[in-house]
Formats: sequence, C-alpha cells, structure tokens
Amino acid sequence: MKSGVFNFLALDRVHFGVPAAEALQQEIAQRASERVVIVTSRTLNRTTSVVTTLAHTLGNLVVGIFDQCVEHTPRDSVIALAAFLREARADLVVSLGGGTVIDTVKIALLCLAEGVDHADALDQWHLKVNPDGTLRVPIVAAPPCRQIAIPTTLSGAEFSDLGGATDTRTGTKHGFTGRFIGPVAVILDPAMTLHTPERLWLSTGIRAVDHAVEAICARNAQPFLDALGLRALKQLAGSLAPFSSETIDPTRPESLQGRLDCQIGAWLAATSIRRADYGASHGLGHALGADAGVPHGITSCVLLPTVMRYNAEVCAGALVEISAALGHPDQSAADLIEALISRLGLPTRISELGVGRERLAVIAEKAMGNPFVRSNPRPIQSPAQTLEILERAWA
Repeated sequence: MKSGVFNFLALDRVHFGVPAAEALQQEIAQRASERVVIVTSRTLNRTTSVVTTLAHTLGNLVVGIFDQCVEHTPRDSVIALAAFLREARADLVVSLGGGTVIDTVKIALLCLAEGVDHADALDQWHLKVNPDGTLRVPIVAAPPCRQIAIPTTLSGAEFSDLGGATDTRTGTKHGFTGRFIGPVAVILDPAMTLHTPERLWLSTGIRAVDHAVEAICARNAQPFLDALGLRALKQLAGSLAPFSSETIDPTRPESLQGRLDCQIGAWLAATSIRRADYGASHGLGHALGADAGVPHGITSCVLLPTVMRYNAEVCAGALVEISAALGHPDQSAADLIEALISRLGLPTRISELGVGRERLAVIAEKAMGNPFVRSNPRPIQSPAQTLEILERAWA
C-alpha cells in the first residue's frame, strides 16, 4: 500500500498578480513590523530603481539595505548579512531577487537563531549524508525575525525552507534547513522581474522544470506532488517559449501575464522542494555549480535530460506521464525536455560551459556527499556512476 508524509511549510500566504509594494505594506502592517531590512543583489540595487522605489514606499520602516549577496552563496556573505541584521535590529527581512538572495537570507536567519558568527561554525548546521546513506538534519531554533520573499527569477527558492551555501575552502555546496528560515510570505509580482536577464529567466525556468521532473520521478513520489508537477510542466513549457523571442516587448501587458504564468508554474513545481527526494540532476548540479561556478539554472539545462535517460529503466511510468504533460505521450520525455532547452537557446552539454573533461572526475567525487545524488531513483553508490552520468552529459 502506498504511503508517505507531506510536510507543510511555515508559509502563511502567497500574493500573486498584486503590486509588490501593496502586498508588502499589507504584510508589514499585519506583523506590526518597525525595522525592515531589504536584502537584494548589487545589480538590482545599483543599476535599477526597483529597490529604491520600494524602500521609498516603505519610508522610515526601512532601516537598512544589504546588497552584498554573491552567486552560489559563499559562507562569508551569509555571515556578513547576519552581522548586518544584528546591527540593524531587524524585525523583518524582505528578500528581493533570485535564489542567491533568498538563500542568503535563509542561512543568515539560521545564524541569528543559533548564534553563529563565523563561517567555520556553519559546519555543524548543514545537512550531511551518513555512512549508511541516510540524512542527518540538524534541528534549528526559531530565528528572531522572518523573511518575506519577492522573487525575480523562477528558481523556486522562495517556496522552501532549504538553502544552499558554498564552503569556499573545498568548493562544496551544503544544504541548510530550519522550520522558520524560509519565507513567511511570498509576493509574485511579474513587474519585479522586468530587469531579469533573459538567459537567467529562461534557465531558472528550466530549473523549475527540473523540480517538477525529479519530484515525479522521485523514489518517494506522491499523488499531490505528481498533480502539481504535471500541471507545472504543461504551464512552463507553454509560458517560457515566448520569452526566447527578441520580438517580444517585455513591458507589454501580455508579457506581464506571461511572466506571471511562468511564476505560477515555478510555484507549482517548487512545492516539491524538501517534500520529494530529488535525484542526480539536482545533486550533480550542486557539485558542478560549486566547483565550476555554473549557475543552477544552467546546471539543470545540461544535466536533466541525461539524468532522465540514466533513470529511465526505473522511472518508465513517470516518464510517460511527463511526455503526456508535454503534449507528446508517444515521444521520449528526455528528448522533449532537451528540445525545449534547445528552443530556448540554452546549452544542453557540459562541454559548452568551458568545463574541461578532466575536471569531471573531481566533480563526480564531490557529488557523492550530496544527499540528492544518494537519493537518486536508480541508486548511485560510487563515483564511477556519477562520472558516467557526467561523461554522458559532457559529450
């Protein structure tokens, strides 16, 4: 008899299709917050008016803006944000940006909750794979404040209590989780995504596709996530394509609706984060990203189809459902996903990223410590297997 457990997040609300400033003011009023810190990227803060306009709307409630988030979330940037939040005495954090920004806030909140004030101390708080393949998950106290996320990409980080940070000593990315480090509210305002570069928008869209596919194929897949994932795939495949055309005016109303459609697809797909055991596309992606500096959206582009083919013998039924959701039940699901990636003008092979073939063995070894590699539906028990996947995805 099929069985399982679905854990709900400590996420109160999702606002969608509502201006971010309006929804944020409602959230702040409901929480009677008085000391708000905005966390964002340097690009958004220093080359656009998005952050300053939002801060102006909130007025004296804003006690600081932090824009020192760094791609792949190195631990030092997390510690810097935690110190900033302590100094500002923040009672609410607004994360405005993509997965890097939102994850930096998550792990900084863990630091506040557990009194972590230097990078090495994070060693005891990340997820670890035990020798028997099981996962060690530290129990994290509640932080003194929560975050509200206004995402600008389709990475889905806002819909989880899992954050990743890179240990620059080893070039390894670790996962961190805690009941209250994820957002308490999410605001999906497509107007806030207008400055997102096309390649980033589309590649994080494939990251959302990756969430859906690996949840449907997961060893602990469940009906609720299957339903959301299949709808997400149908929605994402249809709503991403127009944004690969240079003739689209991103400011037109129909573009905003298309962007919101993408955001909702990413929301549906990301509901599986930390609910389903993802596989080697995510796990190898973490290793490749941390080792070679490859963005997570791009790692999904070059790894997902190959991992789907590797897992085909144990995921046959799930892959048929994925093909049907993409409108072609008689075709290979991996081929359909790879064709979508190509139509979007994104890379499909690791060799296109400037990563030397000789580096694959190192990445394969590092990947064995990743929980998602160890939870792949077709069991992976040695670096030889991870190297086999990487070799297939490189050529």
